[in-house]
Amino acid sequence: MEINISVSAPVISAKPVVLSAPGRGEDLQMRVSAPAVGSELPIIVFSHGFGWSLDGYGPLADYWAAHGFVVIQPTHLDSRTLNLPPEDPRTPRIWRFRVEDLKRILDQLDVIEASVPGLSGRLDRNRIAAAGHSWGGQTVSMLLGARVLDHNGEPGEDMSDSRIKAGVLLATTGKGGADLSPFAAEHFPFMNPSFAEMNTPTLVVAGDHDQSRLSTRGPDWFTDPYFLSPGSKSLLTLFGAEHSLGGISGYSVAETTDESPERVALIQRLTLAYLRTTLDLEDSSWPAACAALEESAIPLGRIESK
Repeated sequence: MEINISVSAPVISAKPVVLSAPGRGEDLQMRVSAPAVGSELPIIVFSHGFGWSLDGYGPLADYWAAHGFVVIQPTHLDSRTLNLPPEDPRTPRIWRFRVEDLKRILDQLDVIEASVPGLSGRLDRNRIAAAGHSWGGQTVSMLLGARVLDHNGEPGEDMSDSRIKAGVLLATTGKGGADLSPFAAEHFPFMNPSFAEMNTPTLVVAGDHDQSRLSTRGPDWFTDPYFLSPGSKSLLTLFGAEHSLGGISGYSVAETTDESPERVALIQRLTLAYLRTTLDLEDSSWPAACAALEESAIPLGRIESK
């Protein structure tokens, strides 16, 4: 499948870029990647999956940066690099700290910009997207308007952020309640989302072989963020993909059970096309990418939109 994409550019990457985070217990560390040249650069804030860190997801971060985005990757408190014990008092609130991490980044873009050599004056603060994988997708969904339901089924705090203009949710868990496995219901009570107010334009990416032990349902659980949310949304269903979606979390990662460079390349190109069109950088990128996938002789997935 051929999708026309601009030529990749050299990338600069700085880590750790550190923000003071009072009340968090740890300063917030980030990797920031950006094209070496160019101005008015759009921004992607990326939330990693459980246990990962700023060092993960190179196949996505490097690609997005090489094609014109500034990519900011925080290390959340659940990272294996921080090794918080289960009895740490912050543990039950990590899901909230994760959302606050992303908001802190948006609040302190000036500090981040000044901390990376050669980046000053090059950010476009009007074009910001948020993307996340697995738990990171749940984190990002909160910024897009999703809410956590309490034990009475009432929506909790609205943690959406109007600075985020587009979202990409990769292998993001669906609704809770009876759809959660007993293990998940016991250990992850925050996994009880309502997508009814998730209004921000979003691309949902799901694998049709992603069978989670957190849910009593099948792989369709990961399509809930698309089907249960209003507004402009698109769903990319990847054929044969499991939770790592072919290997997006790293170039050589043991936990990838469905390694597929072709699948990762497709995600790279389609997410880039979606964000370029949704952030009003290029009108034709997303329609052309959708058409190319549909016309492929051996398609790796399918796209539907609403």
